Amino acid sequence: MATHNLDRIDRKILKVLQREGRITTTDLADKVGLSTNATSERFKRLVKDGLITSFSATLSPQKIGRGLLVFVEIKLDRTSPEIFDAFRRAVERAEDILECHMVAGGFDYLIKSRVSDMDAYRRFLSDVVLALPGVRETHTYAVMEEIKDTHVLPV
Repeated sequence: MATHNLDRIDRKILKVLQREGRITTTDLADKVGLSTNATSERFKRLVKDGLITSFSATLSPQKIGRGLLVFVEIKLDRTSPEIFDAFRRAVERAEDILECHMVAGGFDYLIKSRVSDMDAYRRFLSDVVLALPGVRETHTYAVMEEIKDTHVLPV
């Protein structure tokens, strides 16, 4: 389903669910102005059509000992389909890597991770990042202050 096919009610449902993932269908129906059955059918369609991909709980990084946010730029020593595939497989297995994006520009990948402190980051760098296939060079950015962190997409 393309974005332009979303009507006003679909957009309201998506906006509410992004902020209140545990809302009941009855409460969601009240917020969007539909019956519970109609809301349930729209919800099912939004899931089936792939607009809603998953539900999860958002944890407090500080309270679970992952208060230091780091971004790591990675340059590979060479680029080939085999290196890209090996790199991807290794990243997918590394639970400490929260996000990894292949980017255009001065480096090949950008990784996001959360660790407890600089000692933990140093272990992460040596045990995880530098062990990834093809890594030639890294640059790390430790976040001093998080200004905005959201998963909510404008719809």
